[in-house]
Amino acid sequence: MSEDLSEIWTVLDNAEKRRIIDNFQVHTYKKNQIVYCEGEEPEFIWCLLKGKVKKYKDGIGGRVQILRLIRPVQYFGYRAFFARERYVSSSATLEESVIGSVPMKLVEEMIQSNNRLAMFFIHELSRNLGTSDSRIVSLTQKHIRGRLAEALCVLLDNYGFEEDGTTLRIYMAREDLANLSNMTTSNAIRTLSCFVAEKIIVVDGRRIKIINENALRKISKFG
Repeated sequence: MSEDLSEIWTVLDNAEKRRIIDNFQVHTYKKNQIVYCEGEEPEFIWCLLKGKVKKYKDGIGGRVQILRLIRPVQYFGYRAFFARERYVSSSATLEESVIGSVPMKLVEEMIQSNNRLAMFFIHELSRNLGTSDSRIVSLTQKHIRGRLAEALCVLLDNYGFEEDGTTLRIYMAREDLANLSNMTTSNAIRTLSCFVAEKIIVVDGRRIKIINENALRKISKFG
């Protein structure tokens, strides 16, 4: 996905860039700290500068579904403002993070005089909608193995490997991994164990090493 703040920067003139800089605020968050909650009024566009953030929604019976993972330097939290509605999901950090914010009222003012900026947001919202459509099919039609394999591939594609070239650069709790995969924590643990037995991954606590990426992606694709 392309949405990082540097790409917005390319469609702004010098005066607009100065307005962004003058109104840009930096916030430091602890691990598992809420950025915004479902039901709140959207006031800012958020930009993850450092760390990792999840967007999630509380479901029926206390179940949580992780909708999207944010990586540096992506922005998030703007859709509800354009829809003129309150947030329909929440966001929280997965680790200590640094996040910038710009008032959406300022962004709206700039859009009114900058067609390129307006088209940029239309493009990104359309891309996000397409990704969401694909995720709905995956979460509802793939078997457990396919869903968990897809979740691991999402982690890899978003955060990459550590320097050893095999360890995922994110240490996610089993509950979060289950919430990303639309399954119970016990099912996620059992399926991880199956992948270990098949020599697709190696698990050491929250560290996951992918030792057969091709096999993992094949399971993800065919579900």
